[in-house]
Amino acid sequence: MPDQTALPAPVTGSVPVAGAAAPAPPAPAAAGGDGAPRRRGARRHRWPVVVPFFAFLAVCFGLPAGTMVYGAFTVLDPESGASRFSTENVSGSLSGAYATGLTGSVELSVVTALLATVIGTLIAQAVVTSPRPALRGIVVSASGVLANFSGAPLAFAFIATLGTTGTVTQLLHLDRTGFSLYSFTGLVLAYLYFMVPLMVVTVLPALDGLRSQWQEAAASCGATRGQYWRHVGVPVLTPSLLGGAVLMFGTAFASHATAAVMVGSSQPLITIQIANALNGNVLVGQENLALAMSLNMVVIALLVMAVQIPLQRRSARWLG
Repeated sequence: MPDQTALPAPVTGSVPVAGAAAPAPPAPAAAGGDGAPRRRGARRHRWPVVVPFFAFLAVCFGLPAGTMVYGAFTVLDPESGASRFSTENVSGSLSGAYATGLTGSVELSVVTALLATVIGTLIAQAVVTSPRPALRGIVVSASGVLANFSGAPLAFAFIATLGTTGTVTQLLHLDRTGFSLYSFTGLVLAYLYFMVPLMVVTVLPALDGLRSQWQEAAASCGATRGQYWRHVGVPVLTPSLLGGAVLMFGTAFASHATAAVMVGSSQPLITIQIANALNGNVLVGQENLALAMSLNMVVIALLVMAVQIPLQRRSARWLG
Protein backbone atom coordinates (compact mmCIF):
# COMPACT_ATOMS: atom_id res chain seq x y z
CA MET A 1 0.00 0.00 0.00
CA PRO A 2 1.43 3.35 -0.86
CA ASP A 3 2.00 5.79 1.93
CA GLN A 4 -1.17 7.94 2.39
CA THR A 5 0.56 10.63 4.46
CA ALA A 6 -0.79 14.05 3.41
CA LEU A 7 1.75 16.22 1.72
CA PRO A 8 1.72 19.99 2.23
CA ALA A 9 0.13 21.98 -0.55
CA PRO A 10 2.50 23.95 -2.75
CA VAL A 11 2.99 27.52 -1.59
CA THR A 12 1.97 30.17 -4.10
CA GLY A 13 1.85 33.91 -4.07
CA SER A 14 4.70 36.20 -3.18
CA VAL A 15 6.68 33.77 -1.09
CA PRO A 16 10.10 33.46 -2.77
CA VAL A 17 11.15 30.06 -4.04
CA ALA A 18 14.76 28.97 -3.89
CA GLY A 19 16.44 29.22 -7.23
CA ALA A 20 13.73 31.40 -8.71
CA ALA A 21 14.24 34.99 -9.83
CA ALA A 22 12.83 37.71 -7.62
CA PRO A 23 9.67 39.35 -8.97
CA ALA A 24 10.15 42.64 -10.76
CA PRO A 25 9.03 45.70 -8.79
CA PRO A 26 5.87 47.44 -10.00
CA ALA A 27 6.36 50.15 -12.57
CA PRO A 28 6.16 53.65 -11.04
CA ALA A 29 3.02 55.63 -11.78
CA ALA A 30 3.29 58.37 -14.35
CA ALA A 31 3.87 61.85 -12.97
CA GLY A 32 0.57 63.47 -12.12
CA GLY A 33 -1.38 60.23 -12.46
CA ASP A 34 -4.24 59.72 -14.85
CA GLY A 35 -5.97 62.90 -13.59
CA ALA A 36 -3.47 65.33 -15.09
CA PRO A 37 -4.15 64.41 -18.74
CA ARG A 38 -7.87 64.58 -18.04
CA ARG A 39 -7.53 68.03 -16.49
CA ARG A 40 -5.44 69.26 -19.41
CA GLY A 41 -8.03 67.90 -21.82
CA ALA A 42 -10.83 69.56 -19.85
CA ARG A 43 -9.01 72.89 -20.05
CA ARG A 44 -8.61 72.51 -23.81
CA HIS A 45 -12.33 71.80 -24.14
CA ARG A 46 -13.25 74.92 -22.12
CA TRP A 47 -11.48 77.38 -24.42
CA PRO A 48 -13.98 77.20 -27.31
CA VAL A 49 -16.75 78.12 -24.88
CA VAL A 50 -15.19 81.45 -23.88
CA VAL A 51 -14.04 82.44 -27.37
CA PRO A 52 -17.38 84.16 -28.21
CA PHE A 53 -17.19 86.10 -24.95
CA PHE A 54 -13.70 87.40 -25.68
CA ALA A 55 -14.73 88.16 -29.25
CA PHE A 56 -17.65 90.20 -27.92
CA LEU A 57 -15.32 92.10 -25.57
CA ALA A 58 -12.87 92.78 -28.38
CA VAL A 59 -15.52 94.11 -30.77
CA CYS A 60 -17.81 95.99 -28.36
CA PHE A 61 -15.21 97.28 -25.89
CA GLY A 62 -11.72 96.86 -27.26
CA LEU A 63 -12.37 98.37 -30.69
CA PRO A 64 -14.18 101.51 -29.42
CA ALA A 65 -11.57 101.98 -26.68
CA GLY A 66 -8.73 101.66 -29.15
CA THR A 67 -10.39 104.10 -31.54
CA MET A 68 -10.93 106.58 -28.72
CA VAL A 69 -7.32 106.43 -27.55
CA TYR A 70 -6.00 106.69 -31.12
CA GLY A 71 -8.21 109.67 -31.92
CA ALA A 72 -7.40 111.43 -28.63
CA PHE A 73 -3.68 111.44 -29.47
CA THR A 74 -4.06 112.19 -33.20
CA VAL A 75 -4.25 115.60 -34.85
CA LEU A 76 -5.45 115.99 -38.44
CA ASP A 77 -3.71 118.55 -40.62
CA PRO A 78 -6.48 120.47 -42.46
CA GLU A 79 -4.25 121.33 -45.43
CA SER A 80 -2.60 118.00 -46.20
CA GLY A 81 -5.20 115.78 -44.58
CA ALA A 82 -2.47 113.75 -42.88
CA SER A 83 -2.72 112.77 -39.25
CA ARG A 84 0.11 112.93 -36.75
CA PHE A 85 0.64 111.98 -33.13
CA SER A 86 0.16 114.84 -30.68
CA THR A 87 -1.07 115.62 -27.18
CA GLU A 88 -2.84 118.80 -28.25
CA ASN A 89 -6.30 117.27 -27.88
CA VAL A 90 -5.62 115.99 -24.37
CA SER A 91 -4.11 119.26 -23.21
CA GLY A 92 -6.97 121.19 -24.81
CA SER A 93 -9.55 118.99 -23.07
CA LEU A 94 -8.01 119.89 -19.70
CA SER A 95 -7.96 123.65 -20.18
CA GLY A 96 -10.37 126.51 -20.68
CA ALA A 97 -14.07 125.85 -20.95
CA TYR A 98 -13.55 122.10 -21.17
CA ALA A 99 -11.78 122.04 -17.82
CA THR A 100 -14.71 124.03 -16.41
CA GLY A 101 -17.11 121.43 -17.80
CA LEU A 102 -15.12 118.58 -16.25
CA THR A 103 -15.07 120.39 -12.91
CA GLY A 104 -18.81 121.06 -13.11
CA SER A 105 -19.56 117.40 -13.78
CA VAL A 106 -17.39 116.32 -10.85
CA GLU A 107 -19.06 118.85 -8.51
CA LEU A 108 -22.54 117.76 -9.57
CA SER A 109 -21.61 114.10 -9.14
CA VAL A 110 -20.11 114.63 -5.68
CA VAL A 111 -23.10 116.61 -4.37
CA THR A 112 -25.72 114.22 -5.73
CA ALA A 113 -23.73 111.17 -4.60
CA LEU A 114 -23.49 112.40 -1.01
CA LEU A 115 -27.15 113.40 -0.82
CA ALA A 116 -28.33 110.16 -2.45
CA THR A 117 -26.18 108.09 -0.09
CA VAL A 118 -27.57 109.76 3.04
CA ILE A 119 -31.22 109.86 1.96
CA GLY A 120 -31.19 106.38 0.43
CA THR A 121 -29.56 104.83 3.50
CA LEU A 122 -32.12 106.42 5.84
CA ILE A 123 -35.00 105.16 3.70
CA ALA A 124 -33.51 101.68 3.48
CA GLN A 125 -32.98 101.55 7.26
CA ALA A 126 -36.60 102.57 7.82
CA VAL A 127 -37.72 99.77 5.52
CA VAL A 128 -35.51 97.15 7.21
CA THR A 129 -36.72 98.04 10.71
CA SER A 130 -40.38 98.34 9.71
CA PRO A 131 -42.65 95.64 11.20
CA ARG A 132 -44.75 95.61 8.02
CA PRO A 133 -43.39 93.25 5.34
CA ALA A 134 -45.68 94.78 2.71
CA LEU A 135 -43.84 98.11 3.04
CA ARG A 136 -40.57 96.49 2.00
CA GLY A 137 -42.13 95.00 -1.12
CA ILE A 138 -43.67 98.32 -2.11
CA VAL A 139 -40.48 100.31 -1.56
CA VAL A 140 -38.27 97.79 -3.35
CA SER A 141 -40.63 97.59 -6.34
CA ALA A 142 -40.99 101.37 -6.57
CA SER A 143 -37.22 101.85 -6.23
CA GLY A 144 -36.54 99.36 -9.00
CA VAL A 145 -38.85 101.29 -11.32
CA LEU A 146 -37.76 104.82 -10.37
CA ALA A 147 -34.06 103.94 -10.54
CA ASN A 148 -34.51 103.30 -14.27
CA PHE A 149 -36.67 106.36 -14.92
CA SER A 150 -34.14 108.87 -16.16
CA GLY A 151 -33.07 110.57 -19.34
CA ALA A 152 -35.37 112.62 -21.55
CA PRO A 153 -38.67 111.34 -20.04
CA LEU A 154 -37.55 112.43 -16.57
CA ALA A 155 -36.45 115.83 -17.88
CA PHE A 156 -39.83 116.43 -19.56
CA ALA A 157 -41.63 115.37 -16.37
CA PHE A 158 -39.64 117.85 -14.30
CA ILE A 159 -40.15 120.63 -16.85
CA ALA A 160 -43.91 120.05 -16.81
CA THR A 161 -43.91 120.01 -13.00
CA LEU A 162 -41.24 122.45 -11.82
CA GLY A 163 -40.42 124.39 -14.98
CA THR A 164 -41.09 128.07 -15.49
CA THR A 165 -44.74 127.37 -16.29
CA GLY A 166 -44.90 124.05 -14.46
CA THR A 167 -47.89 122.97 -12.43
CA VAL A 168 -46.20 123.00 -9.03
CA THR A 169 -44.31 126.19 -9.84
CA GLN A 170 -47.54 128.04 -10.58
CA LEU A 171 -49.43 126.46 -7.69
CA LEU A 172 -46.83 127.27 -5.02
CA HIS A 173 -45.49 130.42 -6.73
CA LEU A 174 -41.94 129.07 -6.67
CA ASP A 175 -40.89 131.65 -9.24
CA ARG A 176 -41.20 134.34 -6.54
CA THR A 177 -38.63 132.54 -4.36
CA GLY A 178 -35.97 132.66 -7.07
CA PHE A 179 -36.06 128.92 -7.69
CA SER A 180 -35.12 127.85 -11.20
CA LEU A 181 -35.23 124.30 -12.50
CA TYR A 182 -32.67 125.19 -15.15
CA SER A 183 -29.87 125.68 -12.62
CA PHE A 184 -27.42 123.58 -10.64
CA THR A 185 -30.05 123.07 -7.92
CA GLY A 186 -32.61 121.91 -10.46
CA LEU A 187 -30.15 119.37 -11.85
CA VAL A 188 -29.48 118.07 -8.34
CA LEU A 189 -33.21 117.54 -7.75
CA ALA A 190 -33.62 115.75 -11.07
CA TYR A 191 -30.63 113.49 -10.47
CA LEU A 192 -31.78 112.63 -6.95
CA TYR A 193 -35.08 111.41 -8.38
CA PHE A 194 -33.43 108.29 -9.82
CA MET A 195 -30.28 108.11 -7.66
CA VAL A 196 -32.02 107.84 -4.29
CA PRO A 197 -34.03 104.75 -5.35
CA LEU A 198 -30.84 103.26 -6.79
CA MET A 199 -29.09 103.77 -3.45
CA VAL A 200 -32.01 102.15 -1.62
CA VAL A 201 -31.73 99.03 -3.76
CA THR A 202 -27.94 99.04 -3.36
CA VAL A 203 -27.73 99.38 0.42
CA LEU A 204 -30.65 97.14 1.42
CA PRO A 205 -28.62 93.89 1.28
CA ALA A 206 -25.94 95.43 3.49
CA LEU A 207 -28.49 96.50 6.10
CA ASP A 208 -30.02 93.03 5.99
CA GLY A 209 -26.56 91.62 6.73
CA LEU A 210 -26.42 93.32 10.13
CA ARG A 211 -27.12 90.49 12.55
CA SER A 212 -29.57 91.11 15.38
CA GLN A 213 -27.24 89.14 17.68
CA TRP A 214 -24.69 91.94 17.42
CA GLN A 215 -27.14 94.51 18.78
CA GLU A 216 -28.31 92.10 21.48
CA ALA A 217 -24.72 91.41 22.53
CA ALA A 218 -23.99 95.14 22.67
CA ALA A 219 -27.12 95.73 24.74
CA SER A 220 -26.18 92.94 27.15
CA CYS A 221 -22.83 94.66 27.67
CA GLY A 222 -24.60 97.90 28.58
CA ALA A 223 -24.17 99.73 25.27
CA THR A 224 -26.85 102.15 24.17
CA ARG A 225 -28.36 102.17 20.69
CA GLY A 226 -26.17 105.10 19.70
CA GLN A 227 -23.04 103.36 20.95
CA TYR A 228 -23.97 100.24 19.01
CA TRP A 229 -24.24 102.18 15.77
CA ARG A 230 -21.11 104.21 16.46
CA HIS A 231 -18.89 101.27 17.37
CA VAL A 232 -20.45 98.33 15.49
CA GLY A 233 -23.09 99.21 12.91
CA VAL A 234 -21.47 102.13 11.13
CA PRO A 235 -17.95 100.58 10.97
CA VAL A 236 -19.39 97.38 9.50
CA LEU A 237 -21.52 99.29 7.00
CA THR A 238 -18.79 101.77 6.03
CA PRO A 239 -17.41 99.74 3.08
CA SER A 240 -20.94 99.24 1.70
CA LEU A 241 -21.84 102.89 2.15
CA LEU A 242 -18.63 104.08 0.53
CA GLY A 243 -19.14 101.63 -2.31
CA GLY A 244 -22.68 102.90 -2.79
CA ALA A 245 -21.46 106.50 -2.78
CA VAL A 246 -18.84 105.68 -5.41
CA LEU A 247 -21.53 103.99 -7.51
CA MET A 248 -23.75 107.07 -7.19
CA PHE A 249 -20.84 109.26 -8.28
CA GLY A 250 -20.27 107.16 -11.38
CA THR A 251 -23.97 107.16 -12.22
CA ALA A 252 -24.26 110.94 -12.00
CA PHE A 253 -20.97 111.51 -13.81
CA ALA A 254 -22.05 109.44 -16.82
CA SER A 255 -25.61 110.81 -17.07
CA HIS A 256 -26.24 112.91 -20.17
CA ALA A 257 -29.79 112.94 -21.50
CA THR A 258 -31.46 114.44 -18.42
CA ALA A 259 -29.08 117.40 -18.28
CA ALA A 260 -29.06 117.84 -22.06
CA VAL A 261 -32.84 118.18 -22.23
CA MET A 262 -33.25 120.26 -19.07
CA VAL A 263 -30.43 122.80 -19.18
CA GLY A 264 -28.68 122.29 -22.52
CA SER A 265 -25.42 124.24 -22.58
CA SER A 266 -26.38 126.68 -19.83
CA GLN A 267 -24.62 124.48 -17.28
CA PRO A 268 -21.02 123.45 -18.01
CA LEU A 269 -21.00 119.64 -18.05
CA ILE A 270 -18.47 117.43 -19.76
CA THR A 271 -21.07 115.11 -21.30
CA ILE A 272 -22.86 117.99 -23.01
CA GLN A 273 -19.56 119.41 -24.27
CA ILE A 274 -18.64 116.03 -25.77
CA ALA A 275 -21.98 115.87 -27.58
CA ASN A 276 -21.55 119.43 -28.91
CA ALA A 277 -18.02 118.69 -30.15
CA LEU A 278 -19.09 115.49 -31.90
CA ASN A 279 -22.07 117.20 -33.54
CA GLY A 280 -20.06 120.26 -34.57
CA ASN A 281 -22.40 122.62 -32.70
CA VAL A 282 -19.50 124.86 -31.58
CA LEU A 283 -16.62 124.24 -34.00
CA VAL A 284 -16.35 121.92 -36.96
CA GLY A 285 -13.64 119.27 -36.89
CA GLN A 286 -13.42 118.89 -33.12
CA GLU A 287 -14.20 115.17 -33.09
CA ASN A 288 -10.76 114.20 -31.78
CA LEU A 289 -11.08 116.77 -29.01
CA ALA A 290 -14.33 115.07 -28.03
CA LEU A 291 -12.49 111.76 -27.95
CA ALA A 292 -9.90 113.31 -25.64
CA MET A 293 -12.65 114.48 -23.30
CA SER A 294 -14.14 110.99 -23.43
CA LEU A 295 -10.74 109.60 -22.49
CA ASN A 296 -10.73 111.86 -19.44
CA MET A 297 -14.10 110.46 -18.42
CA VAL A 298 -12.87 106.89 -18.90
CA VAL A 299 -9.87 107.54 -16.67
CA ILE A 300 -12.14 108.89 -13.93
CA ALA A 301 -14.47 105.91 -14.35
CA LEU A 302 -11.53 103.51 -13.99
CA LEU A 303 -10.49 105.28 -10.80
CA VAL A 304 -14.05 104.92 -9.50
CA MET A 305 -14.01 101.20 -10.27
CA ALA A 306 -10.61 100.81 -8.63
CA VAL A 307 -12.12 102.21 -5.43
CA GLN A 308 -15.44 100.39 -5.61
CA ILE A 309 -14.22 96.82 -6.20
CA PRO A 310 -12.08 96.56 -3.02
CA LEU A 311 -14.91 98.10 -1.01
CA GLN A 312 -17.33 95.49 -2.33
CA ARG A 313 -14.96 92.68 -1.39
CA ARG A 314 -14.47 94.08 2.10
CA SER A 315 -18.22 94.46 2.57
CA ALA A 316 -18.85 90.89 1.38
CA ARG A 317 -16.30 89.59 3.87
CA TRP A 318 -18.17 91.19 6.78
CA LEU A 319 -21.77 90.82 5.65
CA GLY A 320 -21.57 87.75 3.42
